[in-house]
Amino acid sequence: MTPSATTLAFVESPVQLLNVLEWAHAYGTRPDGGAPLLGGVPSQPARTAGRPGSRPGGTAGAPDAGTPRAAAAGGGGAAGGLRIVVLPPTDPMSRGQLRRMAALARDEGYEVRWQEARGSRLAPVKALAALARDVRAAARVIVGDPFSRYVQLLLTLVGAEELVVVDDGTATMEFAAQTARGERLVRWHRIGRGGAVGKLRELAYAPVSSAARRRFTPGPGTGRRVEVFTSMPVTVQGTMTLRVNDFAWTRARFGPPRLTRGTDLVGTSLVETGVVDAAGYLEAVRVLTERHGATRYFAHRRESAEKLRALSEATGLEIVRPDLPLELVARRGPIGRTVVSFPSTVVHTLPYALSGTGVTVAVCDVDPAWLTGSASPRAQSFLAGVTDTARDVRRIHAGTVPAAG
Repeated sequence: MTPSATTLAFVESPVQLLNVLEWAHAYGTRPDGGAPLLGGVPSQPARTAGRPGSRPGGTAGAPDAGTPRAAAAGGGGAAGGLRIVVLPPTDPMSRGQLRRMAALARDEGYEVRWQEARGSRLAPVKALAALARDVRAAARVIVGDPFSRYVQLLLTLVGAEELVVVDDGTATMEFAAQTARGERLVRWHRIGRGGAVGKLRELAYAPVSSAARRRFTPGPGTGRRVEVFTSMPVTVQGTMTLRVNDFAWTRARFGPPRLTRGTDLVGTSLVETGVVDAAGYLEAVRVLTERHGATRYFAHRRESAEKLRALSEATGLEIVRPDLPLELVARRGPIGRTVVSFPSTVVHTLPYALSGTGVTVAVCDVDPAWLTGSASPRAQSFLAGVTDTARDVRRIHAGTVPAAG
């Protein structure tokens, strides 16, 4: 990697990488001023998509989705010199999606570096040493997961005046809320959990976490800037600035999709994170399938094979393992005329990505009876907030499903 990189982006998930591409498009940056066809993706006729309005607190809007590629993405923009570093997780589904997203980024002309930072005790140290020079040289740093311990460790090396946070799902909502309240950065589903060992681990890591929180919330007069680039309904505090991600790059590059007559369900990893009971979730999916005539289930990349097999056997749903983030899969099509999801990122992103297509996005509330005994005390209010703040979606209910046991 060239040490003189102007903007250095660190991504740990496929959605983070997608949102970095959206950020680059919004800033009108491309390294070559051209736009090669995306390999492996059928080319489709261009179509101007209506641009949703920016939320209060947002800055200038992104280029319209119908803007010609070379004009909208010509070089020389504020984000010139973007280089992307992928810090992949260990699970195969995430790694597969990340490799395909990295290929799309390279097709767009960006330099992408794959840097292993997990898998062994020495991997984080080796990665930190390999990246240190570039991190210190960058004028702007983009991160996708402010809760990531590895990202927080990297921030101790950052000398850049500008820091950008792109979405890593609904975690952005909790990030904005915690920084506004001056709290330490903890993922919402882990608040109040972890036991004695977890608390000791957090205590040992506290100096790094505190330094990261200060870096994300610079005071006035420091010369440092923090931007949040998001599709989530957040309010930023203090010196932070907000820019709305309306998925203009996705709409410009893909679609419009062919619509099927059926309903598609979107899966969630709430069972895998210990928030929702597995039996209750299965029953809720069965009820939604019957009531709404669903035929396909788009699995979350973290959902277990055992759970998906049980869902298929109980409902007859076709299980689809997306090879890219759902925003791209849906925009590329085919996609159902109605898409039903539990409270998750897509109830905020799909209305942008599918703007003007005629697709209805619906969100099903999580009944408190579905929560596990070990779920964070914050779980119910957070999930309700995800649903309550969703724009242009239809609210539906699966009914109360008795918890297992």
